[in-house]
Amino acid sequence: MPLPIINSIATWILKKRFHQIELFIKYPNEVQEELLFNLLKTAENTVLGRQYDFNSIKTYEAFSERVPVSSYEELESMIEQTRCGMQNIFWPSQIKWFAKSSGTTNAKSKFIPVSSEALENCHYKASKDLLSLYLNNNEDSKLFVGKSLRLGGSKELYQDNNTFFGDLSAILIDNMPIWAEFSSTPSNRVSLMGNWEVKLQAIIEETIQEDVTSLAGVPSWMLVLLNKALEVTEKNTIHEIWPNAEVYFHGGVSFDPYRDQYKKLFPKKDFNYYEIYNASEGFFAIQDQNNSNELLLMLDYGIFYEFIPLDTYGKPNQKIIRLAEVELDKNYALVITTNSGLWRYSIGDTVRFTSLNPYRIRVTGRTKHHINVFGEELMVENTDQAIARACELTQNEVVDYTVAPIFMKDKEKGAHEWMIEFKYPPKDLALFSSLLDQCIQDVNSDYEAKRYNNMTLNQLKVNVARQGLFYDWLKENDKLGGQHKIPRLSNERTYLEQLKSMQIISI
Repeated sequence: MPLPIINSIATWILKKRFHQIELFIKYPNEVQEELLFNLLKTAENTVLGRQYDFNSIKTYEAFSERVPVSSYEELESMIEQTRCGMQNIFWPSQIKWFAKSSGTTNAKSKFIPVSSEALENCHYKASKDLLSLYLNNNEDSKLFVGKSLRLGGSKELYQDNNTFFGDLSAILIDNMPIWAEFSSTPSNRVSLMGNWEVKLQAIIEETIQEDVTSLAGVPSWMLVLLNKALEVTEKNTIHEIWPNAEVYFHGGVSFDPYRDQYKKLFPKKDFNYYEIYNASEGFFAIQDQNNSNELLLMLDYGIFYEFIPLDTYGKPNQKIIRLAEVELDKNYALVITTNSGLWRYSIGDTVRFTSLNPYRIRVTGRTKHHINVFGEELMVENTDQAIARACELTQNEVVDYTVAPIFMKDKEKGAHEWMIEFKYPPKDLALFSSLLDQCIQDVNSDYEAKRYNNMTLNQLKVNVARQGLFYDWLKENDKLGGQHKIPRLSNERTYLEQLKSMQIISI
């Protein structure tokens, strides 16, 4: 069948889903409430369902009063029992897949259960919805004339007690429907290679001869791949390698610090960028408009959402609300109940609503990744925006960064200390530091107040990282490739001190 016909058929099929998306946009709270009670009904005869008597829960209030909010540590024993072969503990259908994740910083591995329902009705459904939303906004797309270059994790699947674990991307690739495998590159064999550096070369060798029309992956790692591809092919832009490339689907870390670098790689003005928000625990939100920084919260993926206002998070007066109660421009810690049996699970992410009709969000950071040592409530969203602006003003480009507090000592005031790896060292570090400090004040009024007349905080300090420092740190910690990323912000100095100790060491 000719490729243009395949493109037309695939586009028509995917656009049919858009009418269902319109339904939950119109009736968001009703869809979420119905979903919650379907989850409770489905799991009422599990061990957990009997413990909390899911059968008798008829209101959201009863659900919130009876079922506690849980962290991974509180669910770990049940998850381990399931990994050892016991079933029907927190979800009735057999769970044999576990997405192994250590998060950004935690060295201890987490094994997130992935049910068959979550694979089909969340992860794969979201992949199709991403295409549906994109095609709905881009009528002339030729997406299916070529292939999608996917850059996933770097871990193969391992079998243990008749269950399997590995990166979520490895699980998705292993269970990938035929339509997705047919339209993707590189091959499954290369996609699942464990050695990142060998895999990088293999991806380039397989894909430079393909007609790539879209790309998908984490911005920081995709940037490494694209720059390497230019080096190997001796081209100046990615369009010279893949002239029909029309969109990059990205997620995992903020795109703001990398946006200008991507514009140089993809100089065509009509090239599109679409952001997604997914994790091992589920797929949550998709950019639904061209040239937007807002993500549509997807409400019919088998995930029930709750939110904890960040100013009460972890405190005795912690408040938990459902979707109908959220407000604009407030930071919330995300709590999810899923069709993999995660009940009121605190995922560790923070979000901010930019729209309530429909519900659109921005991911602002992690509950553990913000700085509030001096009452400044600095979020990753703030620092990503500020460093992108400072780079724009000084014509600099950033590879990676992390920030930690300088604690008050004796009569010395506090400050923030940055470690920044630039593509090229700034010509005037003092100017860059001053502009960065001002840019943070512009996006965070609490930081601005603490900086007023150096009342509480002195101006931030910038360390210029040697080339490859962050890559070396990730390599030493076995975190190359995939979803791994640098911890941006921390209330303590562990990561910064590790990086400083490696500054003059060549690994």
